[in-house]
Amino acid sequence: MARRRVRTTVRITGVDRLRGRLEDLPEEIKQALRKGVQESSEAVRDDTKRGVRVGEGTLQENVGIDYDPEYGGLVSTVGWHDDEHYYAAFHERGTRRFPAQPALGPALERERSLYAARLTAEVRKALR
Repeated sequence: MARRRVRTTVRITGVDRLRGRLEDLPEEIKQALRKGVQESSEAVRDDTKRGVRVGEGTLQENVGIDYDPEYGGLVSTVGWHDDEHYYAAFHERGTRRFPAQPALGPALERERSLYAARLTAEVRKALR
């Protein structure tokens, strides 16, 4: 029986609604937004690493960030990107015999409230 590919990731997007307007923004603002997205992505990654259940070292060590080149670094995907870490989904959601012990979802929720403030702070710095 072949294993089905399961990826456990969270996609952080900050610009989907503004994509058309991004072309008109000055490069300093784009750079500030990239920095804010990077800081939020790193915060989610680091928080996820701390939240992974003890004894699952390979999940802790392999939480990664991928930046979407189509959006110029303004969109990132945080999570486990390798097929060998398919079981991260079982930890996040649980199974009939294994209770859920999510790490990525709670990390994203904690960062959600800080995300807009991070972007705003970086843009304000760029405008000074």
